[in-house]
Amino acid sequence: MFSYGPLRYILAKKKIKRKALQDALHLSPTTIAKINRNEFLSMEVLDKICTYLDCNIEDVVVHIKPIDFQKKR
Repeated sequence: MFSYGPLRYILAKKKIKRKALQDALHLSPTTIAKINRNEFLSMEVLDKICTYLDCNIEDVVVHIKPIDFQKKR
């Protein structure tokens, strides 16, 4: 699973509203909703976001291992 928690943190820190991000990058409301629900985003969208925020992908997304996978180790 992936989380866009770091992206939401950066937006809050820079005082950028999600609507402003949507407008600046011409993202659909569905894409913004996917960010809020930690759903799949294309690499193209992630690239646009990273370029706009002048950051790396690891600054906006984090991988979270499922609990079942962790238990099997």
